[in-house]
Amino acid sequence: KLHSDLDKGVGTVKYTLSGDGAGTVFTIDETTGDIHAIRSLDREEKPFYTLRAQAVDVDTKKPLEPESEFIIKVQDINDNEPKFLDGPYVASVPEMSPVGAYVLQVKATDADDPTYGNSARVVYSILQGQPYFSIDPKTGVIRTALPNMDREVKEQYQVLIQAKDMGGQLGGLAGTTTVNITLTDVNDNPPRFPKSIFHLKVPETSHVGSAIGRIRAVDPDFGKNAEIEYNIVPGDGGNLFDITTDEYTQEGVIKLKKPLDFETKKAYTFKVEASNLHLDHRFHSVGPFKDTATVKINVLDMDEPPVFSKPMYTMEVYEDTPVGTIIGAVTAQDLDAGSSSVRYFIDWKNDVDNYFTIDATEGTIATNELLDRESTAQYNFSIIASKVSNPLLTSKVNVIINVLDVNEFPPEISVPYETSVCENAKPGQVIQTITAADKDLSPAGQRFSFKLSSEASNKPNFTVHDYRS
Repeated sequence: KLHSDLDKGVGTVKYTLSGDGAGTVFTIDETTGDIHAIRSLDREEKPFYTLRAQAVDVDTKKPLEPESEFIIKVQDINDNEPKFLDGPYVASVPEMSPVGAYVLQVKATDADDPTYGNSARVVYSILQGQPYFSIDPKTGVIRTALPNMDREVKEQYQVLIQAKDMGGQLGGLAGTTTVNITLTDVNDNPPRFPKSIFHLKVPETSHVGSAIGRIRAVDPDFGKNAEIEYNIVPGDGGNLFDITTDEYTQEGVIKLKKPLDFETKKAYTFKVEASNLHLDHRFHSVGPFKDTATVKINVLDMDEPPVFSKPMYTMEVYEDTPVGTIIGAVTAQDLDAGSSSVRYFIDWKNDVDNYFTIDATEGTIATNELLDRESTAQYNFSIIASKVSNPLLTSKVNVIINVLDVNEFPPEISVPYETSVCENAKPGQVIQTITAADKDLSPAGQRFSFKLSSEASNKPNFTVHDYRS
């Protein structure tokens, strides 16, 4: 209410109002000076208004007093509930954390006046999520409330938080938010084999370096805490094998390190150890983070091709040997348990192979044509051995036959000679040197002997001297 001392109550004074909100929020009774609010006020929208008032003469319209300024302050009431502007929240805490481990701090804001009454004094509480977690009523800090919370039992928790103003008293306004809490993994579980023995069947023809089987230890942990290293326990049974870890499945992949042979050994038994790579010292008291299992491998007998007694064969035969003469033999055996008989064949590739034949049952090689060392001194061809029980299973071996020389050619004068001599040549003068050649393969150190033919020896004009060289 405005009032001028000059207002005697006879209607000669008029009151006016100007400034912040005049005419829209506030109005004044021109006669009485009463100020009214013409709409609802919101402190959170505008906490105060600055107005100017003046008293003027009704007749002359002239001011009766200087213009005066005054402030209308909007007094707060509790009309705003606390709000979690950052919610909903997501947080995590390691499993097996001790009671009181810090998880997250939440914060609610209240638009009411914090300096007036308790309208903005917020108290936090948990509506849903006990007894696993607790919250500090003043700070909003969430902590663990139970020991030994196990991720492998329950991983996700949804906690409902309430913030209530008026200090949490009756009549206060409340707001809620959700906090989704995940227990992160720690290595609190050792790997364990689900069974004590693993049986594998492996063909004897498996290649060295190939994977012949998989075994798996189970670790309920997650990520690097579930990473497993496998090792073959040293002993007699496992020296033919190796084991590695499949990084995607964490399985132990058993690989062949040396060839298998069913006829030599039909089964292998060895132990495999599975252990964690990343250990947590807090859980050493649980026991060793490793486990062992037995692996038994049965070797499967496979139908294999015959095996020759030698990697290659070398034979010798004299040239001009009669057709049908046996010059040697090859031998192949079926080492499988059934022990099938073997058949032999020459691997025909060209006409040269027609010079020899092979007995299909005995493996003996004989000449099929007369051989001439001076034409071909060495033959090189292959023999195929196949199993009677499975002709598709074959082996091949290389055979080299060296043709030995027979002295069948006489020496020959290298070239025809026409010799000239002066009529006055002295006796004993060398007038020609004669050389000879032999188509046969001459033995080391062999020499030719030279002499005049019988008809030439009757002519005493010339003689031949043999130098034995």
